[in-house]
Amino acid sequence: MAATGKTVSDIIAPNLRVLFCGINPSVYSAAVGHHFARPGNRFWRSLHNAGFTNRLLSPFEDRDLLQFGYGLTNIVDRATARADQLAPEELIQGQQQLSAKVQQYQPRFLAILGISAYRTAFYRPKAVMGKQDESLHSAIVWVLPNPSGLNAHYQLADLKRVYRELLVAIET
Repeated sequence: MAATGKTVSDIIAPNLRVLFCGINPSVYSAAVGHHFARPGNRFWRSLHNAGFTNRLLSPFEDRDLLQFGYGLTNIVDRATARADQLAPEELIQGQQQLSAKVQQYQPRFLAILGISAYRTAFYRPKAVMGKQDESLHSAIVWVLPNPSGLNAHYQLADLKRVYRELLVAIET
């Protein structure tokens, strides 16, 4: 719990194919310094299963995503045990910081990993999964399910399917 409130550095570069954006780092991720590092998190498996990577990467290889044209960031930088520990104001402020990153780095797609956080941070209470009607600067905004193991609404097969929809959109 000593990592509560700490951050995990962005993995970002100009002109990425996709900037994947989590809600905020888990305490475990902050403790080890890598994105989506908590053992129950399904982000890495979902990326691989959907075809974004040619092999299953571990959280400790998160910087390798840049080789594929992908990056990682979060709406809110500070680590918590659960995303529901964030105040709505933090998500709204985080969206403003995210907007500045998107403007600076100009990814082709911005994939937000969590519908509830997206709805709050972007003032879109009726948003649904998938491609959104508006872009953020020049980035196409796409909402995907949160890959946390705590998200029981989506099993691995579901995550594979919806992440694959984004990959198909990128490649067309």
